[in-house]
Amino acid sequence: MIKEHDSVVLTEDLSDEGLKAGDIGTVVHIHRNGEGYEVEFMTLAGETIAIASLLSNQVRPVTRQDIAHVRELQPA
Repeated sequence: MIKEHDSVVLTEDLSDEGLKAGDIGTVVHIHRNGEGYEVEFMTLAGETIAIASLLSNQVRPVTRQDIAHVRELQPA
């Protein structure tokens, strides 16, 4: 179960936000017992680039097999 402050992985592109599947965010609020989440996405320097309201199928928990990957943020 995903909890507040957990890291999650985006499962689909959000072009309006400049986010891509695989981007990692932090859950800042849980809606309706896990039906949806508010997720904050930040650069590695700590700058918030988006806070998105997402459905549960748009994110997944981070797993032990995941590895971080860096990409430069493209303007939306």
